[in-house]
Amino acid sequence: MLHLINCRSVSALLTVLAVSLLTTKAQAAKHTNVILIMTDDQGGWDYGFKGNRHLSTPNLDTIAANGARLSRFYVSPVCTPTRANLMTGRYNYRTRAIDTYIGRAMLEPAEVTIAEALAPAGYRTGIFGKWHLGDSYPLRPQDQGFQEVLVHRGGGIGQPSDPPEGAGKYTDPVLFHNGEKKQMHGYCTDIYFDHAMKFIEQNESQDKPTFMYIATNAPHGPFDDVPEDLRKKYQAMDLTDAYGFDLNPKRKNEKQFDKTARVFSMIENIDQNIGKLLQHLKQIDALDNTLVLFLNDNGPNGPRFVGEHRGMKGSVNEGGIRSVLIAHWPAQLKAGTVNPTIAAHYDLFPTILAATGVDKPKGLQLDGVNVLPLLKDNADQWPERSLFLQWHRGDEPQPRTNAAVVTQDYKMTFSKPDEPGKLFHLQNDPAERQDLAGAKTKLASNLTEQYNTWFRDVSSTRPDNYAPPRIHVGNPKEETTVLTRQDWRYSGPKGKGWTSDARGQWLVTIEQTGPYDIKVLFGTEKAQSSVEMTVQVGHDLFHAEVPAGQTEHVFPNVTLHAGEQTIDVKIVEGKLERGPKMVYITQKPQESSAP
Repeated sequence: MLHLINCRSVSALLTVLAVSLLTTKAQAAKHTNVILIMTDDQGGWDYGFKGNRHLSTPNLDTIAANGARLSRFYVSPVCTPTRANLMTGRYNYRTRAIDTYIGRAMLEPAEVTIAEALAPAGYRTGIFGKWHLGDSYPLRPQDQGFQEVLVHRGGGIGQPSDPPEGAGKYTDPVLFHNGEKKQMHGYCTDIYFDHAMKFIEQNESQDKPTFMYIATNAPHGPFDDVPEDLRKKYQAMDLTDAYGFDLNPKRKNEKQFDKTARVFSMIENIDQNIGKLLQHLKQIDALDNTLVLFLNDNGPNGPRFVGEHRGMKGSVNEGGIRSVLIAHWPAQLKAGTVNPTIAAHYDLFPTILAATGVDKPKGLQLDGVNVLPLLKDNADQWPERSLFLQWHRGDEPQPRTNAAVVTQDYKMTFSKPDEPGKLFHLQNDPAERQDLAGAKTKLASNLTEQYNTWFRDVSSTRPDNYAPPRIHVGNPKEETTVLTRQDWRYSGPKGKGWTSDARGQWLVTIEQTGPYDIKVLFGTEKAQSSVEMTVQVGHDLFHAEVPAGQTEHVFPNVTLHAGEQTIDVKIVEGKLERGPKMVYITQKPQESSAP
């Protein structure tokens, strides 16, 4: 009897050990998820853990404490360049995405995105929020590797790409779900996170790895539609010292305080959603195997606290190009790791590949490097490197214009092509006020030559390096092509960009010769007088006299010819000549020939 009991005990022990072994193997084999979160116009010091005494970000503070972060992480001065660098792991000047509008906020379709690299390895890929790299085929996120897409168009809600029925609405916005326009309910940031949580939960239930890109349009303007309870909280605060770098006292007024309170309310709402996301990951048992990366896309959208530095969005001063980089991955990263080694947005592509174990696509040349060893704090022999950052308005980048070269100790900035650069020692001079170029001529010359070499290199990536990508019309993947002021090329006669009297042309490729309907939306309010409208597509010209009281006109069943074309729409209303609000081009079924 005793013998039997012992046998049973041994058998039970073996069973426990077997189960334990299987469990260990299962845990070891569990896939790695990646969630990449980036906010819009949140500065690098708009966080409690970065010393902002007014702003409440308890969840971001917690993941910063429980994860790892790089304390000297750099991004571009504005939206689109950062997003191109981030998505491709390459300098944005290689990708044709060089500015935020007038047809320069579009990513070359041949570029490989993180999503395109991960999807062949079995990853389910999703984007929720802001893309800002092209709204039409073949430039949309679903054309660039993302399988689940919920985004707004253009550079932000409240900009010219908004559907007329949802213009400027952060609450109950009109968004685009897998290419289809959809009326949503709730506040935009809440919507993005809610859909992201459902997406990863579904994937986990099917044991599929997830890559999610949550790119909020908050705290970008407009600022009239923000979480009201949080707005009241911050408006009740004394915000007179919520700013940095020699802010003119005249700007410290009720108008500025109101804007800051609205921005802070949007940021705290983001923080609340991050808390919900982490709790959800815990509930679905995906917290330990999920790498969460958090950053902001550029400096603050107005004067705000930037530590010891100066600068804001658009500037290459530290306040304009510094971001946090928080990495939360309980299974792999030691809590509280803070590494001061310099790194940048284009480093995250190879870092994500390393974290997931996915091979780099064959033939792909990356400018970024894998910084996972820095996050794991096991890179004692890290090589010295220089970071290159630049952005300015204009159709093509100009050398030594609003540019910076950053090393571990020094920084060289350039303002204009015909002016020498300025050299700063960042540790001794974080506000970049003491130019050392005259005292350290050899170093200044070296960094200038590094910059010149970099600019020549990125500017020669392709024979037509800075030619804008073309929107394709007549592709089966997009039944109706929508042309907006976001992507037109300015052509006058008076206004510029998005102004009401502006006019522009679109560069397109008509894929198939055949019949199309062209609908021109020339305003959201009915015209007070008759409108003369001319649409030119290549050599084809269409003209109409539109009576008063209309907001749109359709040219039905017109023939467009295949090839690279320019589309120009001129509207004359009285003495005013301008472009349209939007143009919709829909391919019609080809008439079958008689037998």
